[in-house]
Amino acid sequence: MAAFTFNFASMFVLFASMFAMFVNAIPVGLVGRDVYVPPVTSPAADTVWTVNSTATITWDTSSPPEQITNKVGRVFLRKGDRTLPLLLADGFDILDGSVDITVPWVLESGDYQVVLFGDSGNFSPNFTITGGPPY
Repeated sequence: MAAFTFNFASMFVLFASMFAMFVNAIPVGLVGRDVYVPPVTSPAADTVWTVNSTATITWDTSSPPEQITNKVGRVFLRKGDRTLPLLLADGFDILDGSVDITVPWVLESGDYQVVLFGDSGNFSPNFTITGGPPY
């Protein structure tokens, strides 16, 4: 009789723990978050950067949503239709509205863009970088 009680108790504990697992798996309400896409305001189409100089990248932060998915910003350089593996800035608050960078040593050209990442990638207009080797 003791073996039956032990098996019954074991089964009870097994089913109770399985039930507890399902109770804990009840979904909770999600907090709504918005993708924030602040437009890049500088560099502009008439901007000229010089290699090894300091440049300021700016973006419009006048209307951020209440909940931003990712507030940590990153800026990459883009040439033509390719985003280059040149990280210009990283780890800043996307709500700062600007970040200073050192212009990298790249080919002289007029088809560069900066890509601002937080929630999404925001592109600047094409601008020019001078002071590097000719393209």
